[in-house]
Amino acid sequence: MNTRFPRSVYDKTGGIVYFARMVDKIRLQAAGALGKDYMENLGTGFDGRCCDLLAVKYEELKKRVLAGGTDEEVLQWCFQHGRTRTTEEISDWNDFMVKRGWRDGVSSRLTMRLKEAKLEHRSSEILTMFDFIEVDEGREPPKFA
Repeated sequence: MNTRFPRSVYDKTGGIVYFARMVDKIRLQAAGALGKDYMENLGTGFDGRCCDLLAVKYEELKKRVLAGGTDEEVLQWCFQHGRTRTTEEISDWNDFMVKRGWRDGVSSRLTMRLKEAKLEHRSSEILTMFDFIEVDEGREPPKFA
């Protein structure tokens, strides 16, 4: 089966960045369409952080996703079985995640990933891990004013 990239890290479900991508990766893996490069970090890294935000276990979320339903329905399940987040908490999450890798503890990892991908020449425009993921998967990151 052909592999394909998961949705953008910037796609939102219920106002939450990254959730749609995590759910998409679960579905793609089940369909045999998720690239092998993604397997190592399933349920950890940003997936783990997103599950922590919602206070759900990744394996439970995976079962719920594979049971069917829309992203919004799965998110509602997370709120019911984990923790509902306030608008302010969601805003804080989004602000944190979209800046991950910019002048923080992940900056050295971003530098390493840029070098591995031979994208050092774009370091002035790829400022965060989200930006790197977008470019690495053939998309351009959004421009923030």
